[in-house]
Amino acid sequence: MTHALPNADAQAAPAITFDQFLAVDIRVGTIVAAEPFPEARKPAVKLEIDFGPAIGVKRSSVQITEHYDPATLVGRQVAAVVNFPPRQIGKYMSEVLTLGFPDANGAVVMFAPDQPVANGARLF
Repeated sequence: MTHALPNADAQAAPAITFDQFLAVDIRVGTIVAAEPFPEARKPAVKLEIDFGPAIGVKRSSVQITEHYDPATLVGRQVAAVVNFPPRQIGKYMSEVLTLGFPDANGAVVMFAPDQPVANGARLF
């Protein structure tokens, strides 16, 4: 999977239908565990994120080492796509795509609600 280039000046992606938007299931969850992922090719952190009783706890590999220390992540809410197929990252199975935006240098800044919301709440 490739990510879009972090270019704030890029044109918007082609138009999609509302049904296409609804097909991407973006939920909020709370990080319950975080640890360094030294085996990854690029510096990364392994997360376990609780998305509530309907989805449960899912794992995610995230390249967030520029701005985040794993020791400070537990309890933080994040947004993730929960309906992509799992992806093998080395010996680790990443089950959700945790969302973020690039800063001025291209490092990831995680996307999260600015007020607490229920784990599993869906973006609309």
